[in-house]
Amino acid sequence: MLGKSSDKNDFQTSGVLIQYIQELSDYLKERNLSRKAVTMAVAVLVLAGLTGVHYKETGSLVPTSGAAANRELPIYCVQTEEPKIALTFDAAWGNQDTKKIMEILKKHNVKVTFFMTGGWVDTYPDDVKMILAEGHDLGNHSQNHKNMSRLSDSEKEAELMSVHNKVKDLTGYEMFLFRPPYGDYDNSLVTTAKKCGYYAIQWDVDSLDWKDYGVESILKTVTENEHLGNGSIILCHNGAKYTAEALDTMITTLKDAGYTFVPLSELIYKEKYHMDNEGRQIKD
Repeated sequence: MLGKSSDKNDFQTSGVLIQYIQELSDYLKERNLSRKAVTMAVAVLVLAGLTGVHYKETGSLVPTSGAAANRELPIYCVQTEEPKIALTFDAAWGNQDTKKIMEILKKHNVKVTFFMTGGWVDTYPDDVKMILAEGHDLGNHSQNHKNMSRLSDSEKEAELMSVHNKVKDLTGYEMFLFRPPYGDYDNSLVTTAKKCGYYAIQWDVDSLDWKDYGVESILKTVTENEHLGNGSIILCHNGAKYTAEALDTMITTLKDAGYTFVPLSELIYKEKYHMDNEGRQIKD
């Protein structure tokens, strides 16, 4: 059953932390690391949970309480009484399924947001123009897909503005939505994005399509996600192996559950809002 609970973004649950501990342990064991290395890595994750942060799948830390709650946060989801959700695609490498994805979106009259790297824009300029012409949002995913929390402020700005100017020169469109590569950010990245005229965007529903577990895995992960609800932001990738194959059923299932798809430009609040400590954007 699809959930619409107001508690959909409770990132503090112990069950989630336990899940990540197990996944991390299995991951390290598969690589034949020593028992000591596995134990140390798990201990770090437990410590993160106890000190008020939660480790997301991509490596970003979400504050949950205490001093950590003073961090600058991207938008993970939006508080709204309307059953609106946003579907997003990160475009950094592959492009073989973009045409099929666009056909499915057109069939369902669904508008989405594509976050593109500078390299992807350079390689597939005609697709960038096609995406915009079809009425979808164009979003910034940095020039080189680096862990941007490791960069200086000037390097962060260069990563943002390089792809921004490429897209503007190519299409005339001024992008204002930015998703950090790997979901990795720090305070200065969020503030730098604001300085450059951008809203920093994360997600609260991760399809995990990049893991290539198959169509059924994607469908279950999205449509039965505990965080799914009004104002959710769903993360997919245009270059993942099974995403295009799963997309038609995913859209149909979510529409049947009462959700309406809107691009991020229509979901987020542009002004007069504040953020709670879980990255939920709330209208003032």
